[in-house]
Amino acid sequence: MAATIRDVARLAGVSPSTVSRALSVPGMVNAATRARVAAAVEQLGYEPNRAARGLITGRTGTIGLVVPDLANPFFASVTKGVQARARRHDVAVFVADTDEDPAAEAGLVRALSKQVDGVVLCSPRASDDELAAIAQDTTVVLVNRNAAGLPGITYDNEDGMRQAVAHLVALGHRRIAWVGGPATSWSTLHRGVGLRNAVEALHAELAPVGNFAPTYEGGMAAADQVVATGATAVVAYNDLVAIGLLARLHSRGISVPGELSVVGVDDIAMSRMARPALTTVRLPKQETGRLAVELLLALLDDPEAAQIAGSQEPLHGELIVRESSGPAPQK
Repeated sequence: MAATIRDVARLAGVSPSTVSRALSVPGMVNAATRARVAAAVEQLGYEPNRAARGLITGRTGTIGLVVPDLANPFFASVTKGVQARARRHDVAVFVADTDEDPAAEAGLVRALSKQVDGVVLCSPRASDDELAAIAQDTTVVLVNRNAAGLPGITYDNEDGMRQAVAHLVALGHRRIAWVGGPATSWSTLHRGVGLRNAVEALHAELAPVGNFAPTYEGGMAAADQVVATGATAVVAYNDLVAIGLLARLHSRGISVPGELSVVGVDDIAMSRMARPALTTVRLPKQETGRLAVELLLALLDDPEAAQIAGSQEPLHGELIVRESSGPAPQK
């Protein structure tokens, strides 16, 4: 018969409620009592669980994941990758959503840090100094953000934009609009740099439209300004923005790609369902989540692995050509 919590309590010389506290909230039980409970758990072969193992290893067996917006399919895909890889390691995941509020990031990470071994922080908008302060509270791995001294998984945004611009220029486009995401977004900065470099190298012209919410509504709001630039093609911050652009352009009777080509970034499932189907730079979203978990667990096992983390190569995107991009209109 399997050992029960009462068996553990009897052998350790404590009450069952003390055993429960030692397994679930070890910080509320003194070290000597925790040691007796841990010894009893091991001797009796009490059903191993994360909390019990934590008494011996000092780990909770849980990690945190903080994302800006779970409604955004990009972050939903990263989350699936995180959960799938964590499950393979028998690690649980607590997920928190900042609702696109940069001010909420630090508070959420600090709240999670009391319950988890480390945190995967996706596309944070906090400053480098704020992120460094967060990393003092818990082990942190960044996703889609590069901050000095902190480990992370990033994308080669510049190369993705080079692919998009090369595709459009080959189709005859010479004036390309750029709809940026949030001004504090690391991706906005690096995608903008990549676009400017690619446009200059290929002797085209860039027409920046401004910064918009990384949502369908953000794309709707940007569309009229895109048309006003006189550009024959537009690159959007992400697919949600691009799909919003498509909707507003359709409502205005502007043909895509006949009058204006549209390119997004991410390759979320909806990009294939859009009409016309969206040309986009595909990012390896679930792979990103899996790699972030592997990196976080490696750092927890060996803090010196941070040196290895610093040498992580950025992940590359791949241009997926669909119906929303075509030859530049003849004028």
